[in-house]
Amino acid sequence: MSTASDPGFVVRPQLSDDVARYVRRRIFNGTYPAGEYLRLDQVAAEVGISVTPVREALFNLRAEGLLEQHPRRGFVVLEVTARDLADVALVQTFVGGELAARAAENITPELAAELRSIQDQLETAYKLTDVEQAVRLNHDFHRLINVIADSPKLTQVMSGITRYAPESVFPTLEGWPQQSIRDHRAVIAALERGDGDAARAAMAEHFTAGVTPLIEHLSEQGVVESAQGD
Repeated sequence: MSTASDPGFVVRPQLSDDVARYVRRRIFNGTYPAGEYLRLDQVAAEVGISVTPVREALFNLRAEGLLEQHPRRGFVVLEVTARDLADVALVQTFVGGELAARAAENITPELAAELRSIQDQLETAYKLTDVEQAVRLNHDFHRLINVIADSPKLTQVMSGITRYAPESVFPTLEGWPQQSIRDHRAVIAALERGDGDAARAAMAEHFTAGVTPLIEHLSEQGVVESAQGD
């Protein structure tokens, strides 16, 4: 099922996750600006489903710090700052780097081949400017590395913080596909060598590289406000 307002919304079994992704994306593209109130019936009507999964999704987004609940008025969109995004990247850099280092200890030729296959598909998606496919494959790439790392708690932390990163924006940033391809290839090469230090450094550099262009883009779109000291 797709909505007229957002053809990219597709209903799948995990409805609340999909609704959260839908709302999160609209916050980061400026459709739902800071200060706007979202009502359960409004969002449910937009995506064409019942209010139950919408309620769960909005409560989850409140827990992430993107929304605040006001009695009898609904959920208000909170301001996103440059510092917020920089802090998210900081956590991703440390935790993601550690997961990559651990993956280097566990990787097998078969898993390396699977990772390269995902990367090949991702590069094709970038060439075709297929943003939806690029987002999905990028997620698959990082998820596989985290699975290989075999560190469930660190992976859980990474998953939680990554929800706050506007993944759908990255493929649209000028020069990011090329940067991402270089970074991913460096990570794969380090993993194949079993070089944990190099894998950690390559992954950390990957997350660090995206901070400035992301903040600049969202600032230009009026989505992100500068925080004191940024």
